[in-house]
Amino acid sequence: MSMDNVRARLASSCTDISADSEPLILVDESDRELGHLSKALCHAGRGVLHRAFSLLIFNEQGELLLQRRAATKRLWPLFWSNSCCSHPRRNEPIEGAIHRRLHEELGIRCPLRYLFKFQYQAQYGSAGAEHELCSVYVGRYVGALKVNRHEIDSWRWASAEAVQDEMAGSKASHFTPWFKLEWDRIWSDHRIELEAAKTQVG
Repeated sequence: MSMDNVRARLASSCTDISADSEPLILVDESDRELGHLSKALCHAGRGVLHRAFSLLIFNEQGELLLQRRAATKRLWPLFWSNSCCSHPRRNEPIEGAIHRRLHEELGIRCPLRYLFKFQYQAQYGSAGAEHELCSVYVGRYVGALKVNRHEIDSWRWASAEAVQDEMAGSKASHFTPWFKLEWDRIWSDHRIELEAAKTQVG
């Protein structure tokens, strides 16, 4: 079965929470809003800079929730990534968007704390690109997940040390480019947050 057939089959059996037509927020390098453009066009070609966020959720053991992106994804399908990531929609504050998406993808709610933001551009062949100003948040959650299988193929919990070992070794190519960039900064500049995750975040 071809990858296109796999994507079509999975898409028909799962709940889609993100349409290609939804308007994303275009920004400049200082995160000033410039306008709006559909999700599809934001990711076409080399991409158009837009606002995004990335969430890292830890459990009571300080392990990070990793997700493997669904086969239906246009960009980096079946790559491992951080717990949850997406974009605020037109006229949606990012503080509301992060909690909306966390519940849509993982079926959970928890406090989230802002760490930093970074800009990047990454190309996924002819399929398109990510070009984002991405805000990174951390949270701690104890309980069961209710995973949206349209968005997520599989998931696992891993210690920070295990994630770092994979990032530094032959498995680095299995991860999305934005996760590799943000993890490098977290590992070098925000190690205290990794320790805090073993007790509480916030």
